[in-house]
Amino acid sequence: MSKNIKICYVVAVDITIKLILLNYIRRIKQEGYEVSLVCSPSPYLEELKKEGFNIQAIKISRRIQPFSDLLALLKLYYFFKKEKFDIVQVQTPKAAFLGQLAAGLAKVPIIINNNFGFYFENFSFLKKKAFIFFERLAAQHSDLMFTINKEDITTAVQEKIFPPEKIEYLGFGINLNRFNPDRFPNDFVENKKRELGISPNKKVIGIIARLVKEKGYLELFKAFKIIIEKFPNTVLLIVGIHEPQKKDSIDINIMKEYGIEDNVIFLGERKDIEEIYTVMDIFVLPSHREGLGNTLLEASAMKKPLVAYDIRGCRESVDNQKTGILVPLKNSHALADAMIYLIENPAKCLEFGKQGRKRIEEKFNEDIVFKKVRQEYEELISHQL
Repeated sequence: MSKNIKICYVVAVDITIKLILLNYIRRIKQEGYEVSLVCSPSPYLEELKKEGFNIQAIKISRRIQPFSDLLALLKLYYFFKKEKFDIVQVQTPKAAFLGQLAAGLAKVPIIINNNFGFYFENFSFLKKKAFIFFERLAAQHSDLMFTINKEDITTAVQEKIFPPEKIEYLGFGINLNRFNPDRFPNDFVENKKRELGISPNKKVIGIIARLVKEKGYLELFKAFKIIIEKFPNTVLLIVGIHEPQKKDSIDINIMKEYGIEDNVIFLGERKDIEEIYTVMDIFVLPSHREGLGNTLLEASAMKKPLVAYDIRGCRESVDNQKTGILVPLKNSHALADAMIYLIENPAKCLEFGKQGRKRIEEKFNEDIVFKKVRQEYEELISHQL
């Protein structure tokens, strides 16, 4: 069924491929699909070329830039026309909008929007209406929308973006072999702590997130100040990419304003995140908006208790009071209280971790998600090619 089928994935930036799509597109390639990728120029694309992917570098800005966006639309259109793809799958807001329009104009037989979340819920009235209009406009060209979030299905239907029969819930797939705490014995964890400069007797609160305000770092720093007043032997371990081009980018040195710098370890970008999770006692993600919260799922697979804000996306990643604790948005004191509770109740941490791993195995297994994707591809192919 999949032999000689040409499929193209369109993203704005390489981080989407690195953190979300890489295993997925590798498996699609192994199934016999001819896989191409469109992404803004990046050194990482050379690594993907070595794996046999057809790469087309087209700059897709995350911000609204009319001239640049029109140029990207035209380049996408001509690339799709030239390559004669059978399937174009788009992901991330700007790439999804331009990709759906270009694929529709190029008359690509099958167009899929892999929706990572609607971000207009907290916009002003006029801005929200404008974004919904553009979502509807682009969606007219698509045959199917994959969604990682059940709440977004309701939004898509209520706002008349996609009809329910054209929406398929996927969730997100976690590699249960990679994110498996049983791979790492106690002596490994002890050595990893030593490597990172963490004393064996210290409690570790961890976060893996981009260094931007919307990930909740400022509230986390305020909450952590409260925590170390009570538990001075606690460490905040941060893994994150610095994005100075973002409007809400933060400088990690801002932690000095909170007086917590002696208890913070910043690791920057890491490739060994499954190893980093092993040294954490608690995982926190106080993000203001999430499509799902992939790192929450990874941490849960690693049997870590979770703390996050009670928002769309995180509500799906955290089963409140069963795998972690959800707290009110932007409430630093509630954030601190939740982490203090977990520090004081190690038995509860173990129970949350155990239930979290079980939940990931049952609902977010990468194999289950991939099977759904493959079935949808084959059904669309059988009807439209």
